[in-house]
Amino acid sequence: MTRPTLHTLPAEVWASRDRAAPYAPAGYAEEGFIHCTDGDDGMVATANRFYRADPRPFVVLTVDLEATGSPWRFDDPERRFPHVYGPIRPAAVTGVRRMVRAADGTFTGIAELES
Repeated sequence: MTRPTLHTLPAEVWASRDRAAPYAPAGYAEEGFIHCTDGDDGMVATANRFYRADPRPFVVLTVDLEATGSPWRFDDPERRFPHVYGPIRPAAVTGVRRMVRAADGTFTGIAELES
């Protein structure tokens, strides 16, 4: 059974990763988990809260929590922000989309990647 959630990161970081290796963001070693967010609207709000000042293009990964190969849990009472306590297996990433931004840097939505 799948349990989808979302994770955002700069497009250049995703593009330059080792595709065969499990994924963990740069902050993983310090924080000890990978931040995720449930739902597109929640992801847009999260991106605006934490990454609006970062001008780089961002992508959104759809992650099957049950396939990450790492334990995960909700640490927030609303149960909207799963934390993955280990790297994410490449096969657990079931989709990649792009974050859409306004001219002022505000994230406004999520769209399919352009070919």
